[in-house]
Amino acid sequence: MGTNVLTHVRLPSVDGLLSPYTGWTRAHWEAVADHLLDAVAPYATPGRAQYRLPGRPGRAGLHSDGLEGYARTFLLAAFRIAGAGGDVPAELIERYADGLAHGTDPGHRYAWPVPADCSQQLVEAASVALALHETRRWLFDRLDSSVRERVVAWLAGVVGKRTWQSNWVLFPVVVQQFLANVGGPHDPAGIEDGLDRIEQWYVGDGWYTDGAGRSFDYYAGWALHLYPLLWTRMSGDRRRGEVYRERLRVFLEQYQHMFAGDGAPVHQGRSLSYRFACVAPLWLGELMDATPLPAGRSRRIASGVLRHFVERGVPDERGLLGLGWYDRFLPCTQHYSGPASPYWASKAFLGLLLPADHPVWTVRESAAPIDDGDQVVAMPGPGWLLHATRHDGVVRVVNHGSDRARHLPADGIEDPHYTRFGYASHASPEVSEDARVRAVDGHLAVIGPDGVASRRRRIEPIAVDDRFAASAYEDGPVRVETASIVRGPRELRVHRVTAPPGHVVRDGGYALAGPHPPAVRTGRRWGQVSRPDGLTSVVVALHGFRAAATVEAVDANAFGVCSATPHLVAPDHPGGTALYVSLIVLTGDRVDPAALRAWITASVDGDRVMVRLPDGERIEVVLGARVTYARYPVDGAPVRWPADDAAATGYR
Repeated sequence: MGTNVLTHVRLPSVDGLLSPYTGWTRAHWEAVADHLLDAVAPYATPGRAQYRLPGRPGRAGLHSDGLEGYARTFLLAAFRIAGAGGDVPAELIERYADGLAHGTDPGHRYAWPVPADCSQQLVEAASVALALHETRRWLFDRLDSSVRERVVAWLAGVVGKRTWQSNWVLFPVVVQQFLANVGGPHDPAGIEDGLDRIEQWYVGDGWYTDGAGRSFDYYAGWALHLYPLLWTRMSGDRRRGEVYRERLRVFLEQYQHMFAGDGAPVHQGRSLSYRFACVAPLWLGELMDATPLPAGRSRRIASGVLRHFVERGVPDERGLLGLGWYDRFLPCTQHYSGPASPYWASKAFLGLLLPADHPVWTVRESAAPIDDGDQVVAMPGPGWLLHATRHDGVVRVVNHGSDRARHLPADGIEDPHYTRFGYASHASPEVSEDARVRAVDGHLAVIGPDGVASRRRRIEPIAVDDRFAASAYEDGPVRVETASIVRGPRELRVHRVTAPPGHVVRDGGYALAGPHPPAVRTGRRWGQVSRPDGLTSVVVALHGFRAAATVEAVDANAFGVCSATPHLVAPDHPGGTALYVSLIVLTGDRVDPAALRAWITASVDGDRVMVRLPDGERIEVVLGARVTYARYPVDGAPVRWPADDAAATGYR
């Protein structure tokens, strides 16, 4: 989708010969890194141990926020220093050396808080340790011996501390490895324990869940792949290193598809204010010789993402990364996030560790998958089915497996960044306390006479294969089983709903947002929301639904102040079990909903739905006790799930 370019960074000229897709080169990355580092300098406290940035304070307090500002920007500075072989302005090294000296001095006014169990200091200590490792010859080794001793003592405070059972278990791993390398106190068993713990969360195909349960998001890449492989860079461990490298190779085969033609990442998961940190795994693959991607493709995708944000005003006019996506939007942050939290985005600059003559910087950009054609990628690990279209550059992820339910209290509200059916590069879930808006987009809700809607809090994954995915959820007397079939920008949803009589069934499409209210239209069996740039969200009733509507909201969407969602309604569920079929479309084309309805033929017979597409391809889906899927192309062999035609209730 087009955009009005709003760039606050002074950039070099584009190089269309070396980088025909983005125009960006290593010089652009260095320019953005320098801009970010220069912009935070005025916010340093005396002694430069903390960087107290403007914005909402974090839960851990001002001293923790200041440490976060130091540690996360130090990581960025480290990539810049090491990548340039130390050939950077001396002041850059001096300011972080000063910070180390004063931050570890217990008598200094802005000394760093002492690490404690499950404290934010554990997170920031990992960034400090990684930065010290990469810049050791220019920084740590040149510190006064007393300062080195204080730095080691502060980092040693991490040893033996309890962490949350998530990616946090890896923070003491990298801290203790740095301590081991410099002869400091550490616990080798603690390193092994942290690395062993993530084995419980590896689900295959390169994917980790962030702790127990099904919490799949960008943490798989920017934490659960990143820290173990950087640990091997620090430790030289070959045995674990080969395991981690192979996992990253497999991961990147799928992960490369998560980015739109214009560089927009799929908007899913928590901590989205880290923004372009999502490209860290691409650089990591190049750095650790663990990527299946051509070097020119790695750079094309990564540069596309950074350029995408820079052209939309990120960083802002002050040069700072705020709490939001493009503009300030607190719901896409965490409750504990502080003003320096977004600087985990520093991980995006990992590629600067690669020398300027590395192929990733010198070869010509090559096409990303979406540049070559439409894509459909089944991701059984997280339970996702991705479909992307070349003509509009939009990527969509149909979610049948990630819910982050383990983090919910018994009566907690589900997280819209995890439990929606659809996520996309150009659309964001609605986040609102308004019951009229909440859980309309991307959700099949069964609404009781009291107006309370069912919630998809815990997802039961059933299948992901070919162009098909299925899952179920239960909420009280309601059970919903859903199958999705994708083709081009379209998703066919089949819902098998079991509920008491008289309940309302509602199916929501993608929410669209912008600075002005999107255009909305509804017909008897369809609803449509469109933006001025042509992006359109459509829902079409194919079976069971009797009406369509749209719901509009303000300040509920990361992509703009004004938003709207089309949805379908069946006003009177008959009781027991019934099937509902809808067509969900997110496209850069201006579409005629009536033509969409004529595009597909769907017939229902009990629990069986038979679909015929315009080119003659047939698809058959059966829900219920025995879920099956079959696709009959006009040319080619049939595709079936389960492949052995055996009954199945899950894919793991």
